[in-house]
Amino acid sequence: MTRTKRHRIVFFDLRRIGMPVGAVTSILHRITGILLAAGVPWAVYLLDLSLGSSQSYLRAVALLDHWAVRGAAILMAWALAHHAFAGVRHLLADIDVGSRLQAARRSAWLVNLGAVAVTILVARVLL
Repeated sequence: MTRTKRHRIVFFDLRRIGMPVGAVTSILHRITGILLAAGVPWAVYLLDLSLGSSQSYLRAVALLDHWAVRGAAILMAWALAHHAFAGVRHLLADIDVGSRLQAARRSAWLVNLGAVAVTILVARVLL
């Protein structure tokens, strides 16, 4: 009886795996969906606060003066832009537009860079 040594993964380091840009875009699409779903109650609260009265509108504006709230708003702007662009990319891929490898890579890069560009524009307005 000879025993063979089983080879199994002992340490799984995600930083060493070279994930393609399409996989990163897809994972970020899921993460942004979670962020957007978690941000809906806060957005509804701020909208309700801003529409209540002139005093509550000033409170909502004062909340946006805090650095953490501005940071969260910029994060949500990125999440919304990325999720929308990636959603359009997925819809187009469903009808075989841009589903070949080179076009898929190019569209994944466009989604990621477009979301960053929108986020920079929003950050310039908020900061």
